[in-house]
Amino acid sequence: MSAWQRLAHGSYSALLAVLKPVYLLRLWWRGRAEPLYRHAIGERLGAYGAEPSSGWVWVHAVSLGETRAAAALIDALRAARPGMRLLLTHSTATGREAGKALMQAGDQQAWLPYDTPGVVDRFFRQFRPLVGVLMETEIWPNLLRSAARDGVPMVLANARLSEKSRSKGQRLDAVLRPAVRSLTLVLAQSAEDGERLRDAGAAHVILSGNLKFDMTPDAALLARGQAWRAACKRPVLLAAVTREGEEAMLLAAWSRQFAAGAAKPLLVIVPRHPQRFDEVAALVRSAGLTLSRRSGWGDEPPAEALAADAWLGDTMGEMPLYYALAQAALLGGSFAPLGGQNLIEAAACACPIVMGPHTFNFAQAAELSLAAGAAIRVADMNEGLAQALSLLADADRAEAASARALAFAAEHRGAAQRMAQRIDAVLAARLARA
Repeated sequence: MSAWQRLAHGSYSALLAVLKPVYLLRLWWRGRAEPLYRHAIGERLGAYGAEPSSGWVWVHAVSLGETRAAAALIDALRAARPGMRLLLTHSTATGREAGKALMQAGDQQAWLPYDTPGVVDRFFRQFRPLVGVLMETEIWPNLLRSAARDGVPMVLANARLSEKSRSKGQRLDAVLRPAVRSLTLVLAQSAEDGERLRDAGAAHVILSGNLKFDMTPDAALLARGQAWRAACKRPVLLAAVTREGEEAMLLAAWSRQFAAGAAKPLLVIVPRHPQRFDEVAALVRSAGLTLSRRSGWGDEPPAEALAADAWLGDTMGEMPLYYALAQAALLGGSFAPLGGQNLIEAAACACPIVMGPHTFNFAQAAELSLAAGAAIRVADMNEGLAQALSLLADADRAEAASARALAFAAEHRGAAQRMAQRIDAVLAARLARA
């Protein structure tokens, strides 16, 4: 590490130390809407209240999407290493909640430690992992520096790096490059991701595919969604995993499309963040639509829900249900400049996708889906709604698009097995040195 890099790293660590009270206050604030953020908050600072342990295979899945993707990898690692002890860390409440389903006897969940030297040092003293697996984009300079010092091999799995993120990262190259260089192995989603990661400093990069193709939708949720579609007796349009600003765009386009009293499909909106559920409900009602909230009923939609103009998907872990319910979906995060959301899950549920212009976070999957005819690209929300409604109006076209989406998802499976083999080899080398 050069003198300039040491200075930059020290400045980074000092800044995070100063911001620590702000970080904790933000967690406490978010805990108003999502109480899990206030659970075991001491873990964020390396306070665990238990005796130190060792022998862990550590996987860090920051949020919900990464946790779902990690499920297939964890299953493949367990098959390679029966009796493996899993340490699963997260940064968000949705990730930690989803991660509960991946736990087996002897496993443990914890929050990712705040990235200051003392905190990450306490994390490594507490757990002494055999190997660390960071999902997708999680580069934390002090965490990786401490791992290197303690001899813990670190793998960046399902790794991606967009051109936009690489350009931003170049401004912090003095801090990030040593961290990326310290990674034992990078398992990249695409050749383009791999090239950008090499440019960022990664020494050992292997193209391994995208774990999200290996996600298996819950069969019971799919069946429930299909049953609800039949009960609706009208077409269903899903706005999937929407982000701030997109619901207002959609509702404005919806009001232009349909005159008052006109027959229209059922509109289902599923926001990305739980803390926005009430906000989105208010937006829908202010647009003059009658609304039913999924959280207000059980396994079957009541009569008033079936008669409503719109549903709010204000539950967690039910995306396969919503995709199976709809004949087409508008992809959240792609109509505002936010990089898009995971469209592979929709394809695996046989739901055709209409996506906006902003898919840089999932660029390869977006381009592959377009080439396979599993998705449609549009310029804006008005065009997106028009294209989605066109699909809903043509049953044969929608059925063909659904079949192409399912075939697209199936064609690219296998990343979990490939990544598990590489990680197991890293683990075997570590054990051989012990």
